Amino acid sequence: MTSRSLGTGRQRIAVALLVTSLAGIATWKQNEGYTEQAVIPTKGDVPTIGHGSTRYEDGTPVRMGDTITPQRADVLARDLISQDEKAFAASLPGVKLNQDEFDLYMDFIGQYGIGTWRKGSPRKSLMAGNYVQACHDLLKYRFAAGFDCSTPGNKRCPGVWTRQLQRHAKCMEAQ
Repeated sequence: MTSRSLGTGRQRIAVALLVTSLAGIATWKQNEGYTEQAVIPTKGDVPTIGHGSTRYEDGTPVRMGDTITPQRADVLARDLISQDEKAFAASLPGVKLNQDEFDLYMDFIGQYGIGTWRKGSPRKSLMAGNYVQACHDLLKYRFAAGFDCSTPGNKRCPGVWTRQLQRHAKCMEAQ
């Protein structure tokens, strides 16, 4: 595959030169919603607050009982995204992405964490230059607390699978 994105006509550039777009941040906030009080979004998950934040800027985990204002939630989300962007870029030395790809992988990291990203198959496929396989690898992440969220009729974590299907579709469109 060339370094040019075939579907969007956008040039791929070094990951280190990209940041999450305003559209990417808006998508993240829409997907995560907003909670004033810490909640556990799916069985087996950790407490989240604001726009899906599981920790504060200093690394302190969110705890049940924590509260946040909408303004603070926005600042926290942007600060954590900024931290994750640096870790994401460091995880992909020499890899080039277009903006749509960058945004959707940042959305993945926001949901699953940088640790999962570093160990995961999408990263390995990108490192090997296999952009389409990296898109397909996203569909492997369909579990919450050991439960397969792609199970038809699932009422436990349907959003997990829906979000992966949307991410995969956007990824394929970016190829």
